[in-house]
Amino acid sequence: MSLLTKTDGALWRLALPMIFSNITVPLLGLVDTAVIGHLDSPVYLGGVAVGATVTSFLFMLLLFLRMSTTGLTAQAYGANDPLALARALVQPLMLALGAGLLIVLLRAPLIELALHIVGGSEQVLYQARRFLDIRWLSAPASLANLVLLGWLLGVQYARAPVILLVVGNLLNIVLDLWLVMGLHMNVQGAALATVVAEYGTLAMGLVMARRVLRLRGIGAGLLRQAIRGNLRRLLALNRDIMLRSLLLQICFASVTVFGARLGSEIVAVNAVLMTLLTFTAYALDGFAYAVEAHSGQAFGARNGDKLLEVWRAACRQAGIVAVCFAAVYAVAGQHIVALLTSLPELRALAYRYLPWQTVLPVVGVWCYLLDGMFIGATRGAEMRNSMAIAALGFGVTLYTLPWLGNHGLWLALAVFLALRGLSLGWLWRRHWRNGTWIPAQ
Repeated sequence: MSLLTKTDGALWRLALPMIFSNITVPLLGLVDTAVIGHLDSPVYLGGVAVGATVTSFLFMLLLFLRMSTTGLTAQAYGANDPLALARALVQPLMLALGAGLLIVLLRAPLIELALHIVGGSEQVLYQARRFLDIRWLSAPASLANLVLLGWLLGVQYARAPVILLVVGNLLNIVLDLWLVMGLHMNVQGAALATVVAEYGTLAMGLVMARRVLRLRGIGAGLLRQAIRGNLRRLLALNRDIMLRSLLLQICFASVTVFGARLGSEIVAVNAVLMTLLTFTAYALDGFAYAVEAHSGQAFGARNGDKLLEVWRAACRQAGIVAVCFAAVYAVAGQHIVALLTSLPELRALAYRYLPWQTVLPVVGVWCYLLDGMFIGATRGAEMRNSMAIAALGFGVTLYTLPWLGNHGLWLALAVFLALRGLSLGWLWRRHWRNGTWIPAQ
């Protein structure tokens, strides 16, 4: 069988732009750190770091807005149903704007609660409070952008998500440099840069969505009609995906928490190595996004043969990329670590745990792809249950820490990824054998 069929090419056309655009996300964090890190006090950097962590946790919990929108849109696109396509945009957009406005109105008590949980020095928390008070003004735009990104992915408008992510992040970087370095606005400048960039991205996204709606013959009347119907299904799907995201966040946060108990050097080393894992995840997420769109389209069209083609193509291409990442980390891992830290003791310690970086891409690629399959089929409850099983396995494996030390922490992460893949794979195989993956009309 050819390694690059027509379906493989279609996956790459959607995955490759998403991989490159995803790279701009850690780049933005890098610029934020560099700009704030050059100010005259470390409390600024600490404040932004705390604020960014809190914001990331909150918005990641609401990532269901992007995921559910992609699945519902891809199905409507495959079924060639204009009303369902309009509904897949309008209802999540209303939900996102409502949740965003609620965050803006309640941001003062929410910020106090979050900072109380995080803790730390009063100076750092003061700067974090100043950062968050402005940063969370972007909540309506940030959440609406998740919906627009998911919808444009679902209709396979490959250029649009790239433009939104790349242009939005570049605008953020330019404003960051101007407001922080040029106008000396410190942490408030960094927050304001993100707010302006998010609303600018929202304006671009709405223009792109309007263009697609026109091409599909969807007018104002159909959009008004789309406000009603199937709202209970959307809320149930979003509830399940949010619970899944919460478990995911808890497990990854536990890596830092338990690493801190093993010592300050372990925390630092794990932060360096997690950079490699994050970079790999961003790349493989490009395939997950492509699988969401293509499998959802096949699901909506009730085309089982096409669905199987998409799955096989995704396994081939993403599997090759995962093996390439593992090979690069095996051969050049020490050189990559040397670029990330200049401290000899951290380098030496990191080399002991580098083998895990060759294991995790190969173990984790399957759960990323299967996530895409289940999102395309909008099977949120099964994704939630799978994540619960994986989180339980992660927790049980943590009991090896007294004997294995930091190796036990990385083993727990490998078990977590493996169980996600195995449980979703078992469900997918069972559905396929029983002919229940695509329900009857």
